[in-house]
Amino acid sequence: MTDALNDLGDHIRSSEAVADLVKRYEVKHGELTVYAERDGIVKLAKFLKDDNQCVFETLIDICGVDWPERSQRFDVVYHFLSMRLNQRIRIKIKTDEATPVPSLVDLHPSANWFEREAFDMYGIRFAGHPDMRRILTDYGFEGYPLRKDFPLTGFTQVRYDDLEKRVVNEPVELVQEYRNFDFLSPWEGMTKELPGDEKAGEEPSNG
Repeated sequence: MTDALNDLGDHIRSSEAVADLVKRYEVKHGELTVYAERDGIVKLAKFLKDDNQCVFETLIDICGVDWPERSQRFDVVYHFLSMRLNQRIRIKIKTDEATPVPSLVDLHPSANWFEREAFDMYGIRFAGHPDMRRILTDYGFEGYPLRKDFPLTGFTQVRYDDLEKRVVNEPVELVQEYRNFDFLSPWEGMTKELPGDEKAGEEPSNG
């Protein structure tokens, strides 16, 4: 399997059609990952779909990874499947908060909701997308929940109000800032009686 993936990586890397779009590739844990140029993702995806040694006709997923310390803080990760050749491939590109990534919707219609999710969760924009709006969060939601600098509690919460008979958007109110849970450590053992232990020593009733 590793040899086959290396051969596939060499084929993609050396192909004149996309050689200038591919930075490098690696095979780890039985998976092939190709690192590519952002602006050439549509051309590369088309090559992977049409080339006889690739035939990656199915787009499985598009997701983001946030690296806030980098100037290009996002990885955009594509997963493709070739059902004809029983192979998978991962493509990684980089982008920043301001620069949109070319959309794959015209080539792979399934990219539509994947790209909207990446926008909703990370704020990654896709140029040429026909409907670039949020898909998972509520209307008027502020921020991007999967960014590493997004606050853990968020700022607002959504709930259904029985009195108003509608969904309401309201500020988050924490009952307490910190809870001190008394967990039992397996290294320390039992340090006190748990509720109900006193019953274990009672004599059974004969009546």
